[in-house]
Amino acid sequence: MTPRAHGQIRRSQVITTYGPGALIDLPRYSAIVGGLETWPKTSDLEEIIEPRLTRKLRIMTGITAPRLYAPPPEPSDPREPARGIGAWRFPEWFVVQEEAGTEERERSRRLVNRRALDEKGRFDRLQVVPTRFVRACPKGHVDDLEWHRFVHGPEDHCRRQLWLDERGTSGDLSELVVRCECGKSRSMFEATLLEQNPLGTCRGARPWLGRDANEECRQPSRLLIRTASNAYFPQIVSVLSIPDRGSAVETTVTELWDDLQIVDDAGGLTFLKKKPKIAEKLAPFSDDEVLKAIQKKKGGMTEERPVKQVELDVILAVAEGYGDDVPVDPNFHARRLPDRAWRRSGRSDGIEAVIQLHRLREVLVLLGFTRLEAVTPDIDGEYESDVERAQIALEPQWFPAVENRGEGIFVHLRAQTVKDWLGRPPVRQRLTDLMAGYHRWAEDHRTQRPFPGGPYLLLHTLAHLLIQSLAMHCGYPASSIRERIYADSAGGRYGILLYTATPDAEGTLGGLVQEARHLEDHLAAALRVSALCSNDPICAQHAPGAGMEGRWLHGAACHGCALIAETSCEMRNDYLDRALVVPVLGLSDAAYFEAV
Repeated sequence: MTPRAHGQIRRSQVITTYGPGALIDLPRYSAIVGGLETWPKTSDLEEIIEPRLTRKLRIMTGITAPRLYAPPPEPSDPREPARGIGAWRFPEWFVVQEEAGTEERERSRRLVNRRALDEKGRFDRLQVVPTRFVRACPKGHVDDLEWHRFVHGPEDHCRRQLWLDERGTSGDLSELVVRCECGKSRSMFEATLLEQNPLGTCRGARPWLGRDANEECRQPSRLLIRTASNAYFPQIVSVLSIPDRGSAVETTVTELWDDLQIVDDAGGLTFLKKKPKIAEKLAPFSDDEVLKAIQKKKGGMTEERPVKQVELDVILAVAEGYGDDVPVDPNFHARRLPDRAWRRSGRSDGIEAVIQLHRLREVLVLLGFTRLEAVTPDIDGEYESDVERAQIALEPQWFPAVENRGEGIFVHLRAQTVKDWLGRPPVRQRLTDLMAGYHRWAEDHRTQRPFPGGPYLLLHTLAHLLIQSLAMHCGYPASSIRERIYADSAGGRYGILLYTATPDAEGTLGGLVQEARHLEDHLAAALRVSALCSNDPICAQHAPGAGMEGRWLHGAACHGCALIAETSCEMRNDYLDRALVVPVLGLSDAAYFEAV
């Protein structure tokens, strides 16, 4: 395996699509992206500073002082030497580009190993292409198939020439047969029958970290098509760069500690705030925030709060205005839009406020990856402590990251309206049905993660519907608008952040943030379009806990109505049901909003 660099990818793609361990097709080769050991020295990379994200990584990985570095950029001067990322040639088995067959609809081609190729990468003067079949396991290990073992079994040591016979034109596995010149053959379809363990036990191969980087693994190997969408699932942690409100209130409490140390409850705090000096310094913070800071100082607590809860504190505390003032923080500038600027009818009664984020900075870091099955963060943006992931370096001390800058709209729902909606019997029955589907999924995936809850499904589906409406007017395609869902049921805080951000500029053009003034129009359009799906009544009457299709995490949701590009969705298009948002066919009384 030799590192090569014969292609280019965007810096952001190194985090989301083609990170270390990803399978990639270069112009002349098939390769696997190398681990962090193949990157340039960190002294040649741009360091990204984001303290809140660094603290999260320290908790998740156990690394004392993890650091973040951006992928190497393309040289501004073409005469400068490129500082790229290494990639290893993979797989090491090839199919010879030859035509041989006994029938018109049958084609036979030889399977050969890299060691049988000449110095020009040919076999018998014929061009070869990498085989599209490899084997993998959910831990991220990937390896070449043991083709002779697959055909002959573990006890046969025949090493005669292998052929791949294509009996048909569809490319289906049932029409592909691996044949040995000794006469034995086996259908590729049998490679998918896990109960027979046809590909043997995983060897723990990690070719992206080098030839001798295997680790112990006893899982059965599974067939993987290297260009398939399930070949690489990155585990990404993202945060918004926001003013550290927690640190601000803690600093103020420390300054006033001589007075505040006697406070035990809200009554004591109210009494002390009669002093003008104390009231003035505590004015920017709510009583709840101050009391939590006091209790934290008294108890010496250092627990890191979930990512989204900290962001929600800051977003909901912004001042009212139009964003015309000069931003103090270049990474975060938000203003609560006055009601008179956007509320014009009663259809938005369930919405408390609309907040314009004129400037935001998002930092994404690649922590690791899985194959075959994706692992997503929970509704608070956190990964479970016991989640498995493949490492992107032999001994990682730093992680690749990118920073995106852009704009967004935050829609804050009324807590009391959400509470009343959850108390309605039709809503409780609908959530029971959705929970039955979730339990079927959880049993199949052997996870203990709790059901996200009704508020999250409501917010998530509403976000998808609004994205489709916003994309028609804001100047950005739907695939460029992303979501962050905030469902803090314990605190009674519910909101949606719809934003667009890019690493290639200092921000975006303002087209999205200005649509906040027309939120009622977008809400009306979203409700009107989603009330009737092109796949109704099948879509509207889908039962999550039943059916042969296994769509256990969907209610009334499909590609015709609520599903969007997975690059925009934080939950890979799961946990959706438009019946919770708007009345649909056969279920008209579980919706949060009325029909338009």
